[in-house]
Amino acid sequence: MEYNKWIADFEIGDEVEGFYILKTAQSKTSNSGKPFLSAVLSDRSGSIEAKVWDYAGPVGQADEGSILKIRGAVSEYRGSRQMILSRLRPAQEGDQFELADLVPVAPIDLEGAWTELREAVDRLGDQDYAGICRRMMERYGDRFRNLPAGKSMHHSFVGGLLMHTVNMVRAAEFLSELYKEAVDRDLLIAGTLLHDFAKCGEFVTSPLGLVTEYSVSGQLLGHLVMGSQAVGEIGGALGVPEEKTVLLQHMLLSHHGDPEFGAAVRPMCAEAELLSIIDLMDSRMEIYQEAMEETEPGQFTKRIFALDKKVFRHR
Repeated sequence: MEYNKWIADFEIGDEVEGFYILKTAQSKTSNSGKPFLSAVLSDRSGSIEAKVWDYAGPVGQADEGSILKIRGAVSEYRGSRQMILSRLRPAQEGDQFELADLVPVAPIDLEGAWTELREAVDRLGDQDYAGICRRMMERYGDRFRNLPAGKSMHHSFVGGLLMHTVNMVRAAEFLSELYKEAVDRDLLIAGTLLHDFAKCGEFVTSPLGLVTEYSVSGQLLGHLVMGSQAVGEIGGALGVPEEKTVLLQHMLLSHHGDPEFGAAVRPMCAEAELLSIIDLMDSRMEIYQEAMEETEPGQFTKRIFALDKKVFRHR
């Protein structure tokens, strides 16, 4: 029995006991009619799917984002590692574990990344766009710097939203030069930087900083609409010309590309089109990166919901 072993180091056949984060949990029923828990456990090194057979609680979806003490064995299912748990309970007062070992954190210098965004704003030639960006950074900065970019889809670790945004701004700066005949650089950079700021109000996080659920506003409006509202409010307060404010709002409202994927409207200018492509590219590449870390060379992953397919890790 190994104690508090890193998930990234789990091998088939390992028997493990220790403390891990319950990243997701769903109570389900098997084909034979018996209840079971389907979960994802995580620590700072990675995550793994877990099953608890013949289990109806008390641990369940309401405990997502909390720390569990578990005992189980690592097995293989469809080419991927999976844990079968024999025991689990919420962490209790007096339990000994290091919180820093459990919370997955973006593999970047968070303060350096925030400074990089501020410098990107300072390079903007259009002071109207720069002014809105600075005001948004002042409003959301403390929460934005540590927030995950999602609950489970991509960059779902502390600082993930900042990492996602910095990656996208770097890509936007390169592509704005490549397509300078079609793209207003300052509009593209500003829209890219601001596109997910309203996730600060969309997500509810656990004391560990991980996303556990969506706020009421997040469910009823979503971060695209909430971000557009914030930009409109700030643009009006700063006296920014209406057309510029509306263009930025359009960038935020359309950055998911298509209403099928959550966009309020489709992109209708070159900068909005490019933003939606950059967003999709970075999110999907992070999903590939995380999948490759958990897949042996020469093997396929299980079907990845966000990609709607399984993928191959070549040697």
